[in-house]
Amino acid sequence: MVYSCNNSTTTNKEIDNPFFSEYTTPDGVPPFDKIEAGHFMPAFEEAMNQHNKEIDAILSSGEQPSFENTIVALDESGRMLGRVGAALSIMTGTMSDSVYQNIEKEITPKLTEHYDNINFNEDLFSRIKVVQDDTVKVNKLTTEQKQLLDRTYKGFVRSGIMLDGSKQARLREINKELSNATLDFAQNLLKETDSYQLIIEKEEDLAGLPEDIKAAAAKTAASKGLEGKWVFGLSKPSWEPFLQYADNRELREKLYKAMYDRGNNDNENDNKEIIKKIVSLRLEKANLLGYNTHADYVLEQTMAKTPDNVMNLLNSIWEHALPQAKKEAAELQAIAKKEGKDIKLESWDWWYYAEKLRKEKYALDEEALKPYFEADNVRKGIFAVANKLYGITFKQRTDIPIYQADVKAYQVDDADGSFIGIIYFDDFAREGKRAGAWMSSFRKQEVLNGESVHPLIYNVGNYNPPTDNKPALLTLDQVETMFHEFGHGLHGLLSKCNYHGLSGTSVARDFVELPSQIMEHWAFEPEVLKIYAKHYQTKKTIPDELIKKIQNAGYFNQGFMTTELVAAAILDMKWHTLAKTPNFDPRQIEAVEKLDVNKFEADAMKEIGLIDEIIPRYRSTYFSHIFSGGYSAGYYSYLWSEVLDSDAYQAFVEKGNIFDQETAKSFRENVLSKGGSDEPMTLYKKFRGAEPKPEYLLKNRGFVK
Repeated sequence: MVYSCNNSTTTNKEIDNPFFSEYTTPDGVPPFDKIEAGHFMPAFEEAMNQHNKEIDAILSSGEQPSFENTIVALDESGRMLGRVGAALSIMTGTMSDSVYQNIEKEITPKLTEHYDNINFNEDLFSRIKVVQDDTVKVNKLTTEQKQLLDRTYKGFVRSGIMLDGSKQARLREINKELSNATLDFAQNLLKETDSYQLIIEKEEDLAGLPEDIKAAAAKTAASKGLEGKWVFGLSKPSWEPFLQYADNRELREKLYKAMYDRGNNDNENDNKEIIKKIVSLRLEKANLLGYNTHADYVLEQTMAKTPDNVMNLLNSIWEHALPQAKKEAAELQAIAKKEGKDIKLESWDWWYYAEKLRKEKYALDEEALKPYFEADNVRKGIFAVANKLYGITFKQRTDIPIYQADVKAYQVDDADGSFIGIIYFDDFAREGKRAGAWMSSFRKQEVLNGESVHPLIYNVGNYNPPTDNKPALLTLDQVETMFHEFGHGLHGLLSKCNYHGLSGTSVARDFVELPSQIMEHWAFEPEVLKIYAKHYQTKKTIPDELIKKIQNAGYFNQGFMTTELVAAAILDMKWHTLAKTPNFDPRQIEAVEKLDVNKFEADAMKEIGLIDEIIPRYRSTYFSHIFSGGYSAGYYSYLWSEVLDSDAYQAFVEKGNIFDQETAKSFRENVLSKGGSDEPMTLYKKFRGAEPKPEYLLKNRGFVK
């Protein structure tokens, strides 16, 4: 579909704006070499205008509503808006500054209003309902078409089209307030993360830290005009190794508290009031739509279906994880005592003593491993795994415009040489980049006007950047993360759906992590390590001795890692199962406004018996997954999907070959290619032949034999 402006009103500014016409770049990638901040607002205005015209065309067609002229036409609308939004998303997510933050603040309420205008369009819904109610024609649709129809119809109902006028008006207000509040949360968190720096002036305060970590901190200091000093910040590649290795306990505590108090400093970036606003508005919205809690509203569209099912899963894992975490805490306390340290183990001590325990128990020193995990080599290893499983190949493209110098783009081809799509990698931490790692797309796979649209996917990470004398070397956790995000990338790349709204990762939130998490299983298989783990200096393959140590330490610290993850998932559910009570009218938002955010969190963790030495993986004030990232009442999804991925990987194990071609073909055809074209459990059972067995998750984490 080509988007162009009316010739009679075209201005020079519009001619120069790359969003106003079809991209003429190789394979239709975004022309980042031409996109400027000033292009976004005019492009958004034009894109919304185009979208409105496309909706008007559906309404004025004069034809009896049908699947093609209504449901498909709606699915195909808004393409320009999608292109502009995708470009802004990558800039605000990875290159954010005050300019892009202001654009985001300006456009967010306008986009909310635009989509509300569509979702509350009664004439449009009337056409959708005609199609939905014609059971004779519906029965003739394919499974994929029925899924699109069902998702479209329910999408309008869940957006409030059935509400009366006054309730719709209130829902519009809520949607606008929520979009602004979640944006404020995200921008506050980014400012808190970027503004903090631990400046170290004495080299003796760096005792215990590896040379490459010190070099990275010196480089950061120099970039800030602090030559001769060392700077540590709140990006994970900076704070985590400091906590892991620094002997100075006082400084470990200082940096750790800065990390876990982000958004909780009673300053202009404080997120506590924003959290209460988000939670109360979500509850009010759920009640307006007929649901008891926000979690009930969200989970209706997932595999879990209900809060009780989620909590049953989390509690069943907690029963295994917490006792193991207590054992680990006792072991760490014993190490401190053996070293003559008269301290009570605190949460900022965990990484430090866990690293000592790993060396003592398994003779495994992560610093000795990192030289084998050069970022480029890890990526090549991931490509090799994908090739051995699915036959696909990767070739770096240097003719594709990129938005930042570190970004790399690759062409992906199928086994028969046919073009699949493009995948970008933006690997390294930097100022202005939000924390974590994620996958998304500049363009999704679909069939449009009878032609295949090839996906443009990207993976973002926050890994250790190269230093002046060393390439980027990854930790074991970062290696696993790179495999994980690439699994999401495969889900987008290998999609074979007809409709935009169903393709790639457009699936239930607790199913979307299956393709990503199953990839993690290959990361440290001996056969795979031999492919990519090459010492960056000697070029020698990782020795069997180190591989054995990695394998032996596979279950190390699992009590801690599982407990902090489950604790965060339970905290998410606690916030989003707040319900209307006899004394609480959510329209007044009184009950939530009276909450103390820190006390609510502390009480929730006390109730489940979380030990003092561990905090949730995300505390509320920086829990971006649930307050700005689309995972509200959904953080449990990583564990729900782990039930699936652990069972799915077992299919390869049972064949005695982790690259079994028959199993890989089935996983590609029944999961990776299907997007949301069928029910998740139906797709899974077509692959596996049965529902997943939860015991494989417990086995995968070392809790049962």
